[in-house]
Amino acid sequence: MTQPETAPVRPVSTARKVFAAILDFLFIFIIAGYAVARLTGGATEEGFELKGMPAFAVFAVVVLYFIVFSRFLGGTLFQRLLGVR
Repeated sequence: MTQPETAPVRPVSTARKVFAAILDFLFIFIIAGYAVARLTGGATEEGFELKGMPAFAVFAVVVLYFIVFSRFLGGTLFQRLLGVR
């Protein structure tokens, strides 16, 4: 039995990867920041203000987002939407 022919894999531009990373960071930072701010009382009329442990919690969520989505779910949200992965 012969192997099915696959289309050659075209490299993805660095600009597209960087754009996806920036969009992912902004997306998860705003969502996680606002959620943690609502839970800890850091929400303001202009958005949110976090200091100390709540800010560390947002940082941890951002890092976990990139690790979990990249390693276990086939790519982050914007990597998948922009066809980076």
